[in-house]
Amino acid sequence: MKGAGLRVLHLGKFYPPASGGMEAHVRTLARAQASLGAQVEVLCANHSVDGTGTSHEFHGRSPTREEWDGPVRVVRLGRLASVARMDVMPSLPFVLRRALARGVDVVHLHVPNPSMVLALDAVPRLPAVVVTHQSDIIRQKVAGALFRPFEWMLYSRAARLLATSDAYVRGSSLLSTFKSKVRVLPLGIELESYLRPPSAEAREAQARWTAEAAGGPLWLMVGRLVYYKGLFTALEALVHAPGRLVIVGEGPLADEGRARARALGIEDRVTWAGYLSPEALAGAYRAATALWFPSNARSEAYGLSQVEALASGLPVLNTAVPDSGVAWVSLHERTGLTVPVGDARALAAAARRLVEEPGLRERLSRGAQERARAEFAHDVMASRSLELYAEALGRQSVTEERSDASVRHVAGGR
Repeated sequence: MKGAGLRVLHLGKFYPPASGGMEAHVRTLARAQASLGAQVEVLCANHSVDGTGTSHEFHGRSPTREEWDGPVRVVRLGRLASVARMDVMPSLPFVLRRALARGVDVVHLHVPNPSMVLALDAVPRLPAVVVTHQSDIIRQKVAGALFRPFEWMLYSRAARLLATSDAYVRGSSLLSTFKSKVRVLPLGIELESYLRPPSAEAREAQARWTAEAAGGPLWLMVGRLVYYKGLFTALEALVHAPGRLVIVGEGPLADEGRARARALGIEDRVTWAGYLSPEALAGAYRAATALWFPSNARSEAYGLSQVEALASGLPVLNTAVPDSGVAWVSLHERTGLTVPVGDARALAAAARRLVEEPGLRERLSRGAQERARAEFAHDVMASRSLELYAEALGRQSVTEERSDASVRHVAGGR
């Protein structure tokens, strides 16, 4: 098998059932690598008291939990608190060193993740470090400036830095500084659950959402309700577009969003769905006319919900966030329509065009599934990641056989 014997330690921030794009990506990649023969472990913070629930808005004390997610060993570290987005985990240095002592070929860090960056900086000798740089620190400018030396220290030691798109590299001063180490690894998902005929639960959800639309277009927005998701742009666009908007997710802007919907006079055309199970979400994608993805800052580097929508054959209405991969994931006029950032009227016009222009939605739907199959399959992502590991290790391939006493290396290896 392609990754036979390779030992990989992923350092995430949280792990499902905690919601979020980074969390979903770590799980998908870890499981897919394990299916290719790698020995995979994930180390992260425990997002809740009992390790269950989807929200990671809880900032209090949690215990350490160890479990198996199929073939992947998951260690959820207990924390005392979360301060300024940094999880305080006193046991992290000890647990990290213990994991490394068991033997690790590649440490794969997923950032933003301040606690894990500091922990790795404190380890004098590390195996090959690969960093998936999902986003720069955008809004917290003071904190970002203070933290930059610690990022720089670790990135200097890393063997490879993985960006999710070429577009994001161009706008990141940190990645540009280490450009020779940067490679692109697009995020993928397990497509099958979106491509195959829906399950009974998904069909029930699809029927429920179709009924909710009452014969009109159904617009879907999926993600945590935080500043960069463009929630208020979506609500303002609905004033000028027909149909109903279903908002899937929770977050700190939920109450303000409800108040804005009331003020705009669209309260009766907005459904606040909260978190949905994967099956229910799959049904929502199938019922919807399009996914609205009006993000407004480079904090949104990619958007996995876009990939889920594409795989479901659902066109995406997204925004041209400068130096972000958002508009690369779903392409203008091929898999959806792209509008300027923060332009509610342009978003509404794109929505109206989708329902008024004959054949447009069907053409974009076909393009969406074609792109999902070509670019975003989880097994393709995992295979690419193992090849990048091999490059980082200086090996010809990750299937290189080990002798009893050592691992054979080509010239330039560790």
